[in-house]
Amino acid sequence: MQAIEKFEFNENSNVKNVIAVVSGKGGVGKTFTTSVLASHLRRQGYKVGVLDADITGPSIPKGFGIDELARSNGREILPLVSKTGIEIISVNSILENKTTPVLWRAPIINNAINQFFSQVRWGNLDYLLIDMPPGTGDVSLTVFQSMPLSGVIIVSTPSDLVTMIVEKAVTMAKMMSIKILGFIENMSTFKCPNCGEVHEIFGPSHIEEIAKRENVKNICKLPIDETFSQYVDKGNVEFLEIPQVDKFIEDLKNGL
Repeated sequence: MQAIEKFEFNENSNVKNVIAVVSGKGGVGKTFTTSVLASHLRRQGYKVGVLDADITGPSIPKGFGIDELARSNGREILPLVSKTGIEIISVNSILENKTTPVLWRAPIINNAINQFFSQVRWGNLDYLLIDMPPGTGDVSLTVFQSMPLSGVIIVSTPSDLVTMIVEKAVTMAKMMSIKILGFIENMSTFKCPNCGEVHEIFGPSHIEEIAKRENVKNICKLPIDETFSQYVDKGNVEFLEIPQVDKFIEDLKNGL
């Protein structure tokens, strides 16, 4: 049986916690969630990095308004730095043309993630968040097996279909003995700006049921809010303040 390669940080990187942000499928706001978590952690004074492991669909730099390319000192890749000091690496930060599709097979993608992990000069970080690709495929298996994860955060939406697929992410984490640090449900509700009535656009939430079954107490529900996308589109996601996320982070820190 082939030995599993373990990714290691380089000698100039000292990272305390590595957390993967995962989802069972795309379209649930996983990248937005990763960006918001990183921004709120940074606002609390922590040193934070984001590794965009969604190699074929990279979008982390866009939300932070980062357009420049990453540089190298000849030995290491130097991460890009956001307006508030969040360190970021993404395949989009090494492509001259951001619209160029990444047509790589799994071994090359896995090698790229290894390079982002081990050849980037992360420096001293309290938290490195891994923005995972959707699903439970080869990249997820590589990250779960090869990276020294502190745990995972699972992102979902209220729909029955998404809930069913999220169960796959939960099962995979358990099979790999990876701690589930919390659940975040995006697009949970919508509050009418005229009458104030709250609507469950995508159906009733199931996140409490899943969390209770898995004995996970840390839950965060984020509403549908047009200001969220406005901040992202303008490259200002790190200035978005969401009180529910601060509470989630406090519980997250207690669970590490």
